[in-house]
Amino acid sequence: MNTMLKCKRIREKGKLPFTKYFQKFEQGEPVAVVRELSIKFGYPNRIQGRTGRVIDKRGSAYYVEIKDLDKPKKYLLKPIHLRKIVEAGK
Repeated sequence: MNTMLKCKRIREKGKLPFTKYFQKFEQGEPVAVVRELSIKFGYPNRIQGRTGRVIDKRGSAYYVEIKDLDKPKKYLLKPIHLRKIVEAGK
């Protein structure tokens, strides 16, 4: 198994960055799923590292559409588990 997903490195342990909690995403913006290990994820590990698009905001979380074997699936993810993708042309 991949040990990178089991625990944080020693220098990353401790407080969480608040900027990740309060990230804002626009509708249609591309994002990557990067799991924060110190907070419960509650989703299958296979979506770790996947990319998708933000569909909608529900409370403080975002609906993200991710293709899984050519089938689009929606996941409701907290912004701490998401990272913006900067497109090459912009």
